[in-house]
Amino acid sequence: MKVLVVNCGSSSVKYTLFEMEAEKRIAWGIVECIGLPEAYYNRQSAGAEEKKDSVKVTNHMAAVELIIKDLMDGETGNIKSIDEIAIVGHRIVHGGDKFSKSVLVSEEVKDGLKKCFTIAPLHTPGHYEGILAVEKMLPGIPSVLVFDTAFHQTIPDYAYMYALPYDYYEKDHIRKYGFHGTSHNYVSQRAAAMLGKPTNELKIITAHLGNGSSLAAIEYGKVIDTSMGFTPLQGVMMGSRCGDIDSAIIPYLINANKELADPEALNVLLNKKSGLVGISGLSADMRTIVKAVAAGNKKAKLAFEMLCYSVKKYISTYFGILNGADALVFTAGIGENSPSVREHICRNLSALGIEMDIDKNNEPSGAERFVSTENSKVKIMIIPTNEELMIARESKRVLTNE
Repeated sequence: MKVLVVNCGSSSVKYTLFEMEAEKRIAWGIVECIGLPEAYYNRQSAGAEEKKDSVKVTNHMAAVELIIKDLMDGETGNIKSIDEIAIVGHRIVHGGDKFSKSVLVSEEVKDGLKKCFTIAPLHTPGHYEGILAVEKMLPGIPSVLVFDTAFHQTIPDYAYMYALPYDYYEKDHIRKYGFHGTSHNYVSQRAAAMLGKPTNELKIITAHLGNGSSLAAIEYGKVIDTSMGFTPLQGVMMGSRCGDIDSAIIPYLINANKELADPEALNVLLNKKSGLVGISGLSADMRTIVKAVAAGNKKAKLAFEMLCYSVKKYISTYFGILNGADALVFTAGIGENSPSVREHICRNLSALGIEMDIDKNNEPSGAERFVSTENSKVKIMIIPTNEELMIARESKRVLTNE
């Protein structure tokens, strides 16, 4: 069985074609900078060299069409007939209160997804275009929507509610939804496998740290809290997002800066000009920040320490909420690839039983591994995330009613 996974971001489309019997990637790639002159298509097949070309793609629909045409190319493609694809899995950032689990695409489902546009305006319209493009290019092939918010549906009401008048929850559906659920789900399952225990016997704190970051407290296989909220802005400091701030700062800023009276300008400030890039003045990329810290840049050092401190606070909070933890898992771009961030976060957490082996932490490796000391009560783990494989598995499960 072949499953095509399509992941439409705000300005990109990633894809992976899987052979599910062995859960192996056949082809994968990404169309970046959609709608911009510098747009490019980077792709690779198993056993072949990577290819990168400049392309002209004006929207997500055009990008998905380009990908499918390439996969079906008579000379270089990986699919001879569309019938080889059993199902297409779409990553969807936000399901709102309409979708609590993965669903087969139907006209009713598409109508429901359109009603989620206002909750995640940077992503959901692109997701929708991707669905339409798949229906056009692969007629008759079923699609499944896999929601980033679905794994967090087990959070209790006292944790997902905001202390606003209850009417706003009933009328505008304002509550914590959480994100990166597919990643948190995958790495928690892998952590259980590495520990040799079922997920329903473990308490795990997962830290998905990338340009966007979130943590989750997972008790016996169920999420009981997560750091992102109604939108991905809440939580820890991120690459360009501010994370948690005093909400009274917002009306204060609007009153003090006339240009911020425009909601879009305010949105850009909080989501795209804050975080690492806002404090350092350099970049939203942690690799750049780490190099600048080594060179003695004070603002970069401040940004680095602020991000690590915000993650440490959530780890400590979730340890208390869980009443202990069996494992702390780092994943995603920063979590997997930045030893200095991991070390700084875990420093002085020995009172919680979190003790890092610095030598193991600094070993260059892309593999799943433990980086805690032998005596650490909480196992510290690095697990590369694989959201695409998780989406493929979930799509297969929905299709076969497993």
